[in-house]
Amino acid sequence: MRFGLLATIWGLSFLLVKVGTQGFPALQVAFGRVVFGAVALAGVVALRRDRLPRGLGLWAHLAVAAMFLNAASFALFAFSAQRIPSALTGICNATTPLFTTLGTLVALPGERPARRQLAGLLIGFLGVLVVFGVWDGATGQSITGMLLALAAAASMGVGWVYVRRFLTGSGCSSLALSTGQLVAGAVELAIVTAAFSNPPASFPLRPLLAVLVLGVLGTGGAFLIQYGLVRDAGATVAATVTYVVPVVSTLAGVLILGESLSWNEPAGTVVILVGAALSQLGVAATRTVTQSHQTDTQRTATY
Repeated sequence: MRFGLLATIWGLSFLLVKVGTQGFPALQVAFGRVVFGAVALAGVVALRRDRLPRGLGLWAHLAVAAMFLNAASFALFAFSAQRIPSALTGICNATTPLFTTLGTLVALPGERPARRQLAGLLIGFLGVLVVFGVWDGATGQSITGMLLALAAAASMGVGWVYVRRFLTGSGCSSLALSTGQLVAGAVELAIVTAAFSNPPASFPLRPLLAVLVLGVLGTGGAFLIQYGLVRDAGATVAATVTYVVPVVSTLAGVLILGESLSWNEPAGTVVILVGAALSQLGVAATRTVTQSHQTDTQRTATY
């Protein structure tokens, strides 16, 4: 039940981003979801009497992670949602494991790529071409919107490699790291949003509620569910929710928002997920239990 609930929450996040951008600029949607998510997690930290990370060096690493995993990716997804259906944004998000694997092979040279990893990357990125419908001029969808969504997924992939290299084993709890990361992301987005957008002239109820739910439930609530799922079922089981998210986002976009997709987009999604699964097999085999637990539980800060 928790697995299904988590997949539903994350899958619906792309729909909520779409609704949020109907009333607010993309940067303000990204800023709002980070702020509401940070407040929700800060409340959990206070209730559990945990403490936020300490040390300037650790906060510097959290700021870099937040830039890739929260500030850049959230803003890019919001800009993408203004141009393409939310279902397609969720499909592009499914490439995140591919970019994570690619980043790992580049940034962590000690890990030699297995043949199945390379095959998975090739299959996954061929799936991207299928989603784009390169033989038919992107099947009527905005190429810019799809590239923005892929850039957001790439940013998240780079961010997870950074987290693994510099934050895993920091000694802080996953809850504290995730909260600190969102706080850093909120500061970064506050600066960028103030510089490049005007204050909202009004606060339309539907978009405002979408951003509120996106932050509180899509980040804070999802974290609590994921944290317990990792504890009770293991990190490997919890991480597989990534492959269910695009299914939920597609169904939500089509059934709730009335979006339409071409046949190649869900077909390409299947190819991407097969490639992502293959590319992650070699990576998963080299992770220790501790690294998997900390990385996967912190994943919720990116949704």
